[in-house]
Amino acid sequence: MTKEIHPFHSCRDLCATSARRRASRVTLYAFLTAGIVCTVVGNFLVVLAIAYFKQLQSPTNSFVTSLAVADCLVGLVVMPYSMVRTAEGCWLFGAVFCRIHSSLDVMLCTASIFHLSCIAFDRYYAVCNPLVYHQKMSQGRVALLIVACWAVPLFISFGPIMLGLHEAVAPAAPDNTCVFLVNRVYAVAASLVAFYLPMGVMLAAYWKIYRAAKRQAMQINSSKEQRHRNAMRRERKAAQTLGIIMGVFLLFWLPFFTVNIVDPFVDHGTAAEVWEVFLWLGYVNSSLNPFLYGLFNRSFRRAFFWLSVSFVLAVHVHYTNMHEFNVMGLCTIHPRLLEPQGS
Repeated sequence: MTKEIHPFHSCRDLCATSARRRASRVTLYAFLTAGIVCTVVGNFLVVLAIAYFKQLQSPTNSFVTSLAVADCLVGLVVMPYSMVRTAEGCWLFGAVFCRIHSSLDVMLCTASIFHLSCIAFDRYYAVCNPLVYHQKMSQGRVALLIVACWAVPLFISFGPIMLGLHEAVAPAAPDNTCVFLVNRVYAVAASLVAFYLPMGVMLAAYWKIYRAAKRQAMQINSSKEQRHRNAMRRERKAAQTLGIIMGVFLLFWLPFFTVNIVDPFVDHGTAAEVWEVFLWLGYVNSSLNPFLYGLFNRSFRRAFFWLSVSFVLAVHVHYTNMHEFNVMGLCTIHPRLLEPQGS
């Protein structure tokens, strides 16, 4: 009989040796903290840019705003605790918060891919059926889809996890571990709902968008009306940008969801280190979207530039006013310091 390799054993080993790897812990903390800061600040800039600049306020960017909120929350309430677990090799926050943290992790990551599915749906109508776009993507329908993007992930995360319906039959976990072991039913059902079905929808939508974009490219070359040509170019550019964002998302999350659906069928033999690497690979995606917007979308690039300039100017004005206030305060509170000595 072969010996079962269980993630709990890996966690015990990591906890036992964590005191001997101080240098690696410092490096991990520095690297992962930088990633968390980029995730929070970058996605906050996306929300701020769309809220402040009216030309960015569109049905598509309503989904982008909600997506940025989800990614920002990943950086605020999920990644910091995962960072401590990864760097220390132990879970320091108790069993109850382990369940809450796992629920938030599943919910927010699922919300991200649901938003990307809605973006694909939105782009499909904008590029393939532009005449009915405003009818199909009205404000009410956009709001309803955004609510669904949050409600369904909430249902498949907090309910099963907090009730323990996801758990596999496994040895009792040590108090200092937080390992997300799921049974076969939950692994297949959750992975299909959270990743594989939306992935299929996105790939189908973008295949149709790609074919429509090729037809439109021929129409642009033959069109004599400049306004029509510019509108078609904008739609194609938006579709290309969001297609790249979705492609990056699928690339970064596919390893995790592949292991997640396979692991219960191999008696949870995946090493803890493999889980950590694939999980953080998925987290990295939450910090990449703002950079992809700035790199491929001119409107976002301009918005980020002006927000950065405004921030620098505000900081400069603040410190200038503080300096003037301190000088005036010195002259007011200590006038004798300015008098000649011996007077």
